[in-house]
Amino acid sequence: MTHHVTSVAGDRVGFDRDGEGPAVVFVAGAGPFRAVDPVTTETAARCAQQGLTAVVYDRLGRGDSPADGVLDLDRELSALHAVIDAAGAPAVLVGHSSGAALALCAADAELPVSGLVLWEAPLARSAEDTVAWITEFEQRLDAEDYVGALEQYMKDMPAEWLEGLRASPDFEQIARTSISQRADGQALVRATDLIEADLLRELAVPVLATYGTSTFDEMPVAARRIAGAVTRGTEREVAGADHTWDVGAMADQIVRFVRDET
Repeated sequence: MTHHVTSVAGDRVGFDRDGEGPAVVFVAGAGPFRAVDPVTTETAARCAQQGLTAVVYDRLGRGDSPADGVLDLDRELSALHAVIDAAGAPAVLVGHSSGAALALCAADAELPVSGLVLWEAPLARSAEDTVAWITEFEQRLDAEDYVGALEQYMKDMPAEWLEGLRASPDFEQIARTSISQRADGQALVRATDLIEADLLRELAVPVLATYGTSTFDEMPVAARRIAGAVTRGTEREVAGADHTWDVGAMADQIVRFVRDET
């Protein structure tokens, strides 16, 4: 059953909650939401079966969290804060892709976070390159060129990913969800700045940076970069491919992390 919570910013956020125990909140990257992401839903269910409270929510502008206007990082963090409170603070955040950058920003902003498990955070690039990429994306988004914005956001991803979306009869509607990716881009900029300025040393929580057994070359580089930038950081290879984790392997990692590190 879908539950709802309203953030301080006034956004209504839809989420699923399962299990009883220490809280874990799954933070999606650019695009996914519960209805189209069975991997995360199944991972959360396995965590709940092993004694955790597992929460999966829809990011703003997606699924059961409809939102309009400028969906920036601060507004997204407000929504995440509300979800953490509903889950039972403090919570371990499990961030996927750019959701990992959002999780890092949440911890830096002193949301009630007890630890971070990050999957394939795209944080191997410099702040300068990241800013140039997101600036062009936001210019297209502000011009309501949603297709162009989506193309810019995905410009360095495998070409077949975008082509797969183009093949959908709902491509125009899919492209409009690029309004929800502004927060992703801003989170990547902020997280990269924190790493380069060596400010993540101030994080008191443990951080596990993971990547798949079959992945892009930059993902292990980013995991090492994150683990080396925090005081209590570890990097680890976990079964998975094509930017997606293996459900059983990731659930086991999350449960072990919660029990041993928090």
